[in-house]
Amino acid sequence: MESLDKFDLLILSELQTNARLTNAELAQRVGLSAAPCWRRVRALEEAGFILGYHAALDRHKIGLGVLAFVRLDALRNTGDLTRSMEEAIAKIPEVVACHYISGSGTFELQVVAKDLDSFSQFARNVLLNLPNVKDMHTSFSLGEVKTAGALPLAHLPGAR
Repeated sequence: MESLDKFDLLILSELQTNARLTNAELAQRVGLSAAPCWRRVRALEEAGFILGYHAALDRHKIGLGVLAFVRLDALRNTGDLTRSMEEAIAKIPEVVACHYISGSGTFELQVVAKDLDSFSQFARNVLLNLPNVKDMHTSFSLGEVKTAGALPLAHLPGAR
């Protein structure tokens, strides 16, 4: 799949809004019959445009009231040490997102916890003991304005 056409873009847009649509509902919304719509969805999955489907949970309802943004600074930024940090971070369930960043710091993490005491214990026992960590800087979310929004598609050829 080399390029996306208007139907592919409509499919991606609709699925970002509601991934639980049946194929028939999706086909109707994008103006295709069911079989070609299903083939396009499969092609988008196989080409890696659609990475998966998941349920978005309300973290507060499942008892995770704290969202922290944690910048980890590395002692040394070498390939092997950075990879070992990445591998260790990827295994931690409380880390819901991690980015390798430019500027000061090495990694920016989004971490969830039950409360501030739980976060503090987690930071001391887990984050500060990761391989190659020199320093840690934390900011706490005071409220969410927008989370996990749909990716914009208007910049792609065929969207105009």
